Amino acid sequence: MPLPHFLVIGAPKAGTTALHAALQRHPRLHLSHVKEPKFFLTDGPPPTRGGPGDAPTYREHVWRRQDYEALFAGAPPGALLGEATPFYLYDLDAQRRIHALVPHAKLIAVLRDPVERAHSNWTHLWSAGLEPIGDVVRACADEGRRIAAGWAHFWHYVGLGRYGEQLSHLYTLFPRDQVLVFRYRDLVDRPADTLDRICGFLGVERGLLTEVPRENVTAHPEEGGRRRLLSATARVARVLPHGLERALHHRLEHLLQRHGDPRRPLTWEQRRALIPYFADDVELLQRVTGADFSDWLQPRERSGGLVGARPPGQRQSRNGRPKPL
Repeated sequence: MPLPHFLVIGAPKAGTTALHAALQRHPRLHLSHVKEPKFFLTDGPPPTRGGPGDAPTYREHVWRRQDYEALFAGAPPGALLGEATPFYLYDLDAQRRIHALVPHAKLIAVLRDPVERAHSNWTHLWSAGLEPIGDVVRACADEGRRIAAGWAHFWHYVGLGRYGEQLSHLYTLFPRDQVLVFRYRDLVDRPADTLDRICGFLGVERGLLTEVPRENVTAHPEEGGRRRLLSATARVARVLPHGLERALHHRLEHLLQRHGDPRRPLTWEQRRALIPYFADDVELLQRVTGADFSDWLQPRERSGGLVGARPPGQRQSRNGRPKPL
């Protein structure tokens, strides 16, 4: 039965949606038609409760093995099978499940400046009308309470960016030559070279992929009475039956983000407040990888990544569902 030969395992808000779309264009690669099936996140049915909007997201998990294998049906003969669920790097149990089922799979991890990643993550949920705290620094300070209350991984703005801990554990399970680690900035600044590097790692022809699509670009709705009303409605909509929830979600997202500005860069004051969450882990990451990540502990000359005005007609990604044709 078909199981993946490679997995994009992390990190959320580090270009994995765009990378999934780019790799789909290679004739030797067949990626699951659902981005983020989340199969390895549980040993059985996912939870049913969590933070705002978590319940319908849990319903989208592809947790039955036969359904997971069906995602790769119809692949061309000889194609390498893959999927992208960026929570696999963060979830240590998921790492163990991957090793148990597909121990020879190749793993791809994209690491983004953890402060920038946290801010992008917060903005994603803010723009979806789900994040109740209108400041990323205060939202990060609330993380311990949210985790204790069972909120899903995507709310773990700090934890998701502690890559040193995550890679340290991963390397106890997989040899380093099965793991490709690179920076998000490589996708942004050198897409063709980075895609060639990935293709070389996977053992498929280089030179066929030259660009990374601008996917999952986030707008920034302004605070105010209109946003509060729409956000409250969005949270209520997530408990409706699946068909009604989906239809209402699209309409509310359009209303929330119709006049939204491009995602704002972090201020130095915000960045300085968030760096202490990651400083010790950045040091660990440098020891684990032998690479220099000290710039992540400094002010930034530029902020953001695959950002700017959202391409016309594009919606914020709701991963876990088949992408509309």
